[in-house]
Amino acid sequence: MRKPRDFDAELKALEDKARDLKTRKVQQLGELVIATGADVLTANELTGALIVLAETTHTGKREAWAKRGAAFFRGRSPRSPPASVPNTDRSPAPSGGTQPASGGTRAA
Repeated sequence: MRKPRDFDAELKALEDKARDLKTRKVQQLGELVIATGADVLTANELTGALIVLAETTHTGKREAWAKRGAAFFRGRSPRSPPASVPNTDRSPAPSGGTQPASGGTRAA
């Protein structure tokens, strides 16, 4: 005879995993805001901009944003580097700690 499954334990494990994934998603979104320099905006400005982005259905605009985002993640950010960092092709990310080096989490 087979051992009965503990559905309560399995459900709790799934809930814990879902909570951990939500936490990681929120942390990564925060890191993205900082990495793009959007952390200088007020919460109202950032919220308003995100609402406009989410409501936009114009395919051309969304494709242009996707290309710009892909270029950012490839290290060719449209933002200009700080004046203290020389603009060379050999150093794609300016120093200053705004982007995690390994894509992992940073201690807060």
